[in-house]
Amino acid sequence: MPPKKAPAADKKVLLGRPSNNLKIGIVGLPNVGKSSFFNVLSDTDLGKAANFPYATINPEEARIPVPDTRFEWLCDSYKPASRVPAFLTCIDIAGLTAGASTGAGLGNAFLSHVRAVDGIFQVVRAFDDAEVIHVEGDVDPLRDMEIIQTELRLKDIEWVEKHLDGLKRTGRSLGNNSLADKAKKEEIGTVEKVLKTLTVDSKDVRKGDWTNKEIEVVNSLTLLTAKPITYLVNLSEKDYIRKKNKWLPKIKGWIDTNNPGDPLIPFSVALEERLAQLPDDERAEAQKVPGAQSALGKITQAGYSSLDLIRYFTCGPDEVRAWTIRKGTKAPQAAGVIHSDFENKFVCGEIMTYEDLKEHGSEAAVKAAGKLRQQGKPYEMIDGDIAYWKSG
Repeated sequence: MPPKKAPAADKKVLLGRPSNNLKIGIVGLPNVGKSSFFNVLSDTDLGKAANFPYATINPEEARIPVPDTRFEWLCDSYKPASRVPAFLTCIDIAGLTAGASTGAGLGNAFLSHVRAVDGIFQVVRAFDDAEVIHVEGDVDPLRDMEIIQTELRLKDIEWVEKHLDGLKRTGRSLGNNSLADKAKKEEIGTVEKVLKTLTVDSKDVRKGDWTNKEIEVVNSLTLLTAKPITYLVNLSEKDYIRKKNKWLPKIKGWIDTNNPGDPLIPFSVALEERLAQLPDDERAEAQKVPGAQSALGKITQAGYSSLDLIRYFTCGPDEVRAWTIRKGTKAPQAAGVIHSDFENKFVCGEIMTYEDLKEHGSEAAVKAAGKLRQQGKPYEMIDGDIAYWKSG
């Protein structure tokens, strides 16, 4: 008798909203370069860059194209009338100060804006400039990072305690018999574990160890510290080009101790602003100087990846387009991003990989090589798939 197959491991549920339209918020203390960074990133002056705290009160929003050499190659190959890359939605949020969790500064508005995004670009100031005031008096990135982490955690603790209190009040009459009662008890247990993670373990929620069932409860709480953070260290142009700054090793050490695994990207708003003002040819020339390359593409890609986003392509003479989906999305839901009818009346997808198309040179050659696959409803999309959908 053949041995029984081991059961397939449960697929890990992702932290965060199950959506393809995710947003990333630019967060930091006042006057660290958030709005100036937002302006160069979005190529606009929507963010009010000003030398005083709270210059940005209502968050500004922009869609940033995500650089992708695969998309460029597909456009060169198909020469379409229209080309639509993948986008990352970015939001410039007002500066946070110590005491925000209790409403100081623009505290409550700030934290509600952070709650509405799915990931965080945390801008950390590591440049000295007597003309740009620092809300805390002097430049100390470790103190600034500590302030933001503390404020986000305090707000989460307040939120979780309130939620737990409500659950326990309604849970006093729970028995052990019904499935609903058992589920409610499990939910209380998970929320207690979240509170312990924040208080006793002094950890951000995204650094906790969660089962799939627990993640569903965690996601329902929309916690600030469950959101992925990419740390962006704003250096002077000189420090960025020479890749040296006294704070960088200390910032890396702080992240490794407090939030191991979170990405850190050094960049320079001053350099990015200077490059943004140059014509295209001069900008390309300026970036040939060793160390003077723009970091915006790298930052955008890091934000996109931090949200567990991938893309697939649809290609033809009319349009080459990148469609954003979350990792683990099945074929019908991926088709539904284009139009709900494609999901509701899904028949199958004809899928090839970008690598196969590049290797063989044309769709006909991919087909002749037996690499064009018909995939049904269970198929999980892979980053870079090229898809043609069939629906009834």
